[in-house]
Amino acid sequence: MDDPLAAVAPGATAWTTGRIITKDFPAPHLVRLRMHVEDRQRHWPGQHYLIRLRAPDDYTAQRSYSVASDDSDPLVEFLVERLPGGEVSEFLADVAEVGDVLELRGPIGRWFRWDTFTPALCLVGGTGVVPAVAMTRAARHLGRTDLLRVLAVGRSPGELPYADELAQAGATIAYTRHATGDRPPAPPHRAELAPLLVGAELAYVCGSARFAELAETLLLESGLGPEAIRVERFGVTG
Repeated sequence: MDDPLAAVAPGATAWTTGRIITKDFPAPHLVRLRMHVEDRQRHWPGQHYLIRLRAPDDYTAQRSYSVASDDSDPLVEFLVERLPGGEVSEFLADVAEVGDVLELRGPIGRWFRWDTFTPALCLVGGTGVVPAVAMTRAARHLGRTDLLRVLAVGRSPGELPYADELAQAGATIAYTRHATGDRPPAPPHRAELAPLLVGAELAYVCGSARFAELAETLLLESGLGPEAIRVERFGVTG
C-alpha cells in the first residue's frame, strides 16, 4: 500500500490564509483553534505554522505554533497558550472570532518532523504536548501505534492539555504536583523512562527551555545518543 504521506513536502514558504472554524478554551489560559487553510499543503506530524497578525498601519507580529491535527483531518488544529503581554496569543485568545481570516505560513519544519516509520519516543511537557498529539493521531490513523511512545509531563491534570486523549492512546502521564494511582508527584525518572526507550531510534523533546534541558539530560543519562535527540524549546528564554 502506498504511504499516504510519501509526497508530503518537508516545508512550505508561501503565505496563505486560514479561516477560524471553531474556537474553544480547554483551560482558562489556553485557546484551541481549528482552521480551514487555503491552498493547504499536507504536513508531517511535528511540523508547525507561522500565524501573522497585521494592523491597519501594516505593523505585523507573528508567532510559531505546532500543529495538533493529523494530516488526514480536514482542518488544521492549533493550541495557543495565552501569555501576558503576548501580542499574538492575547489577540487569538481575546479578540479573534469564529469566521475571522488570518495569515498563515506552513507547514514548516524538517528537524522535528516524525516520518511515521521510525520507532520514536516523545518526552513532552505542558503545552509542548502538541506535536506529540499530532504524532499520536498520525500513528493511530496509519495503524502504526506500535512505533510511537509518549511520556507527557505536567504539573496537574488541569494543566496538561490533551491529557485524556494521550492517556487513552497509551501514553504515560507524569504529574509533578499531583499523585496518580501508585505514582507520587515527581518529575519522570530513568526507571520510568527505560521501558519506553526500548527499540526507540529517535526521541522528540518539546516544552519550556527548563523542561527541555531536564528532559534532554534524562535521555542522555538513559543511554540515548545526542544524535538521536531532537529538541524544540519555547517560551521567553526558548
